[in-house]
Amino acid sequence: MYHQRFSNTVIGYLNLVTLLASVPLIGGGLWLAHSSSSCQSALQTPLLALGFIVLLVSLAGFVGACFGVAWALWLYLVSILILIVALLCFTAFGFVVTAGGGGQQVPGRVYREYKLGVYSSWLKKHITDDKNWHTALVCVVGSKACNKIATYTPLDYLQHDLSPIQSGCCKPPTSCMYSGGMAVAAQDNDCYRWNNAPNILCYGCETCKAGVLEQVRRNWHKISVLNVIVLVVLIAVYAMGCCAFRNARRSDSGYPYGVNHMSKINPGWDYYWWRWWRDRREQLY
Repeated sequence: MYHQRFSNTVIGYLNLVTLLASVPLIGGGLWLAHSSSSCQSALQTPLLALGFIVLLVSLAGFVGACFGVAWALWLYLVSILILIVALLCFTAFGFVVTAGGGGQQVPGRVYREYKLGVYSSWLKKHITDDKNWHTALVCVVGSKACNKIATYTPLDYLQHDLSPIQSGCCKPPTSCMYSGGMAVAAQDNDCYRWNNAPNILCYGCETCKAGVLEQVRRNWHKISVLNVIVLVVLIAVYAMGCCAFRNARRSDSGYPYGVNHMSKINPGWDYYWWRWWRDRREQLY
């Protein structure tokens, strides 16, 4: 009986916490839906979907564990299993598409510079195509990352690190050579795309796209590492839920705790024999 109470109580509390956590997720998704920022609105669909999935799964697990409702626990376990499989696939995919990148160290500089060709084809296709790149570029300009280094001197560039976006979008490649504000000799095409105007800079450069890809790669890699931790937690909760589901079914079968040893979901002949004997004993006494 102690194990029954313990497993059901743990599942109940875990799902109460996740149920409460779904409220800010859904609220944040609704807020993003009404936001004027194109950078934020792109996140509203996955955020809302995640919030509602967590809400429904938590409700099923909470009701099933606290009230011993076997079908609710069954629904909860199936949902958790689907989430585990989906998260496992998404995590593996995330590690694959973020395998490249990392940038190259610039001699005599603290920062790195990034090339577009080293990133995965899928990541380049879904970030740098015309439609998605316009949205990403709006985010880059709106972040005002370049404003933070607008007053940098050549000495500052020697001493300070730069984010991938600052390195790729806010300055020309370090190898570029200029004379009178014009690129000289045969150089990388990005050297000719660079313009000192605050609204142009190197936003049209390939290095800018590479910097955005590097930032996306870093963030996605962090999420993939976090997903591994979440997977471990979900598997532990799933195992605890299986225990609670078994206890709920044992309670529904009519057996006292510790008597039911059925290995199948459908009752066997011993169950009906035990019910017949119990009814006759109640009639006698």
